[in-house]
Amino acid sequence: MNSSHAGDGHQDPHPHSHGAGHSHTHMHGSGAAGAGTEFDWDVMGPMLEQEAELNSGPYEEAARWIAALPAAPKVRRVLDIGSGPGVVTCLLAEVFPEAEVVAVDPTPALLERAADRARRLGVSDRFRTVKAELPQDAGRLGEADLIWAGNSLHHMGDQRAALAGFAELLRPGGTVALLEGGLPTRRLPRDIGIGRPGLEARLDAASAARFDRMRTELPDSKREAEDWSALIAAVGLTPQGTRSFLLDLPAPLSAPAREHVIAKLTREYEVFGELLDAEDRAVLERLLDPEDPEGVHQRPDVYLLTARTVHLGRRD
Repeated sequence: MNSSHAGDGHQDPHPHSHGAGHSHTHMHGSGAAGAGTEFDWDVMGPMLEQEAELNSGPYEEAARWIAALPAAPKVRRVLDIGSGPGVVTCLLAEVFPEAEVVAVDPTPALLERAADRARRLGVSDRFRTVKAELPQDAGRLGEADLIWAGNSLHHMGDQRAALAGFAELLRPGGTVALLEGGLPTRRLPRDIGIGRPGLEARLDAASAARFDRMRTELPDSKREAEDWSALIAAVGLTPQGTRSFLLDLPAPLSAPAREHVIAKLTREYEVFGELLDAEDRAVLERLLDPEDPEGVHQRPDVYLLTARTVHLGRRD
């Protein structure tokens, strides 16, 4: 199950897990029991936190869209599935000020970061953490008025069964919010002046290949057409709409955003391996060299642009 909130959908170079994003999805793990053990969470935790903080604008827009739905019932309890370090969980506590919010993740180190964040932000009286591997532990989560699944469903082998399990946890009138799909992140011009043009398109292809491999290796993996509204309807929920939310940070980037781009490109260089040819690996090495004027530490044209898509379903 994904524990990452910043997931870019298939753009999740993180090990399968937790994506880094919200958990990019990472359960940050692969979805299998014990998957959260392959990461150095002292390194990955801050990266996930930084990514979610950069995306807090789109996430807050999405949450406020849900809160403003005309037929929305009072939200008293929220489950954040694949919460990672709790950035979005705390944001949900702000948007739904009368609700208990529950960070659900299989990784204790990330849940500790989430609890610390809730204390710092003064919402710990309404904040809980639950260590759970999904979908097998879904029955321990309790009922909810809102289930937020940020790039976490695609880390579960049988997505239809997992979503049906979420539907059973919803109270009447409750909503499930699936963050899946969107657009690949763009950070660099098509032609950066070194190597072959189109580097990020090739990184996308490597990410897609890695994602496909991850999906096939998940326990109980079943192929599912990624028509999320149809999947919502198939498990007995009523589709309530789909919207995309834009993150648009133009050049020149702030220091935190540039650090995030450097961290993500470093991760991609480390994990894509044989999926990239020697020329592209050499270009990435230059891009990641702090002393190289063509590198992302110094280039003036680095930006951050992506879209996250949210699909809603209601239990009638």
